[in-house]
Amino acid sequence: MPELPEVNALVEFLDEQMTGAAVAAVELASFAVLKTYDPPVSALQGMEVTGVTRHGKFIDIDVSGIHIVVHLAKAGWLRWTDKLPETKLKLGASNIAARVRLDRGDGPSVGFDVTEAGTRKGLAMYVVNDPADVAGIAALGPDPLAPGFELRPLLARRMQVKRLLRDQKIIAGVGNAYSDEILHAAKLSPFAIAESLDEDEIARLEAAVQSILREAVEEARGKPAEDLKDDKRTRMRVHGRAGEACPVCGDTILEVVYADSSLQYCPTCQTGGKPLKDRSTSKFLK
Repeated sequence: MPELPEVNALVEFLDEQMTGAAVAAVELASFAVLKTYDPPVSALQGMEVTGVTRHGKFIDIDVSGIHIVVHLAKAGWLRWTDKLPETKLKLGASNIAARVRLDRGDGPSVGFDVTEAGTRKGLAMYVVNDPADVAGIAALGPDPLAPGFELRPLLARRMQVKRLLRDQKIIAGVGNAYSDEILHAAKLSPFAIAESLDEDEIARLEAAVQSILREAVEEARGKPAEDLKDDKRTRMRVHGRAGEACPVCGDTILEVVYADSSLQYCPTCQTGGKPLKDRSTSKFLK
């Protein structure tokens, strides 16, 4: 799943490529992907793209005051091309859910496809007059890289810190992968209770949120969209690396598996050498 650093890189790339271009067409190959009906996608035709921004993991394309908002969900991606096929999309013919054609003065040949792999569909596109009309954006917590962001007040909750970091209503943009990386850098158990963290633990967590995300943003910046997912995987220290050696202490990285996701951690760095148990055994170490 693309998270804040990858979405940020996509937004910067799209802003450079799209601003000033006119929308030639928005084609849909999946009726399910478009979650709104007013304004209609036809209202975008001929209008100028005036900027691209980010809200958490949402991409916001401003088209002269009407916004195309995209959430890539778990298996979605955005594929840019400088030469789109002339033929229109067919419903359900591929993993392409939608296509945006642009005219930069030389015809509607450039643009992007929004794709989604697998059968579990979560990709969403909205056409709205105000980004806040998208419920997911309206409910977002503060952006961790925004000026003035404070983590400490958000920790006054009796919930596992891993879950807190992933909750978009509390902190916008962090997902499964970067929460694993943040907790490893902070030397905290994923099952630690947020409101029970002591001063030293809070300080480590605050520092890790900033260092991990800012480092990832800089690493992703300027890379082609097609390289971002693989680049993200290569930069992970613990996430997705169960069975490998921890790059800090050399211990074996372990994981906890859930019904539809998993987390990875280093027992030496994060849990005092003790393995965490998953819900199948109902034993949790904090």
